Amino acid sequence: MKIPIKKDSTIMLSPDNVAKLIVNALDSKNARDIKLLRTTEVTTLADYFVICTANSTTHLKTLTDEVEKILEENGEVPRRREGDRAGGWVLMDYACVVVHLFLEDIRSFYTLERLWSDAEDVELGLGSEAT
Repeated sequence: MKIPIKKDSTIMLSPDNVAKLIVNALDSKNARDIKLLRTTEVTTLADYFVICTANSTTHLKTLTDEVEKILEENGEVPRRREGDRAGGWVLMDYACVVVHLFLEDIRSFYTLERLWSDAEDVELGLGSEAT
């Protein structure tokens, strides 16, 4: 199930729509355990954090490429990109949304959901959430 995006081509995308585009892109490429955390009340770093797990380094690259492609098509480019697939994690900073892509063992090590447990966990209603 896709989260609907409302886009007016005359205005910049809202943080909500950037987050939705990212979640939809990750879901379309079978990212596992996608989490969307609304962080506006707990930090000034971003309005949302998106966290997900990749099955392999190749899958991690696929997820990264898909997010970049979809957002570029919508006029958004990352301010910064850190990490690499060989290291098992990638961070993509879109100012209002920070994307954290991990291999399973690296995600378990960093436990960002615990670190940011004060943030609101946004219900996604995606088919891949059960995996």
